[in-house]
Amino acid sequence: MTKQPPNIADMNDRSREVFRRVVEGYLESGAPVGSRTLTRDFSEQVSAATIRNVMQDLEFLGLLDSPHISAGRIPTQLGLRMFVDGLLEVGDLDGEDRQKIDRTMGANDQDVATVLDKVGEALSGVTHGASLVLTPKHEAPIKHIEFVSLSRERALVVLVFADGHVENRIFTPPPGQTPSSMREAANFLNAIAEGHTLSDLGKVIAREIAARRQEIDSLAADLVENGFALWENEGERTERLIVRGRGNLLSDHENETDLQRIRSLFDDLERKRDIAQFLDLTEEGDGVRIFIGSENKLFSLSGSSLVVSPYMNADRKIIGAVGVIGPTRLNYGRIVPIVNYTAQLVGKMIADRS
Repeated sequence: MTKQPPNIADMNDRSREVFRRVVEGYLESGAPVGSRTLTRDFSEQVSAATIRNVMQDLEFLGLLDSPHISAGRIPTQLGLRMFVDGLLEVGDLDGEDRQKIDRTMGANDQDVATVLDKVGEALSGVTHGASLVLTPKHEAPIKHIEFVSLSRERALVVLVFADGHVENRIFTPPPGQTPSSMREAANFLNAIAEGHTLSDLGKVIAREIAARRQEIDSLAADLVENGFALWENEGERTERLIVRGRGNLLSDHENETDLQRIRSLFDDLERKRDIAQFLDLTEEGDGVRIFIGSENKLFSLSGSSLVVSPYMNADRKIIGAVGVIGPTRLNYGRIVPIVNYTAQLVGKMIADRS
């Protein structure tokens, strides 16, 4: 029989206060919280032994953990989730943080990609975490696609849209590609892409490459299947997933294993061809969502938390998202209003420009 997770409403006042103070102390310091610390400013006169007994009960329920014998307690992932859902007090957006984010909107003559890059920088700066900004795809139908070989390790894809918009993206082609295979890949894509937007081209490619594989050689098929016409390399002006502030996460971990996990997270983000999963995280409803540790497989290996919110266009359609990655001991009460405000500001900016 599966054990039911505990409910915050079922706790008595003393257990709830001990639990809340342990979590808040851990989120503030990152260190285990001991019973003697809690007795100093507890709301009622209780002994350290009494508080230790309450902590043991909370540990039995799976809400707290003791990393070392004789040390204090830290919240488990289950405990953090219960705290976030039932006890988290979300503060007001700090005026200085608001000003820093407002300044990223800049002048109207700046393109959206430039503004969103500045948003990512500001978001990582004010939260001291790593920021993620998923930019909107250009939604006009595609008119023409062309690949241009620049060197053995660099190539250019040119996307021409029906509304006259043109995007150029530099990428690293798969090994063995030649100008000839790139032309063949472009011809194949042009035969199926016209009239489709970037949003639905991925499904069209998967369907057509399965049905018409014999019409295209293996090198060209490799180029098509890898989705280089759909994905923008990290660092390019037109990239779709902007990641800023990596150093904030790397500097927060001294353990080499933790550092390796953080690096693998960023490697995954940079190599990912299909980043729709990141946007999918936000589509179950409007507003900010919090993912703690293994609740989302993309961030589970690094032991990180993600606070993310979608933003919408003038038609109230979700077209992108902004988020912050940090350690599980994030100051959630401060980060949530920052992410929420940033998402609303970005949505308004894009709606005004459209």
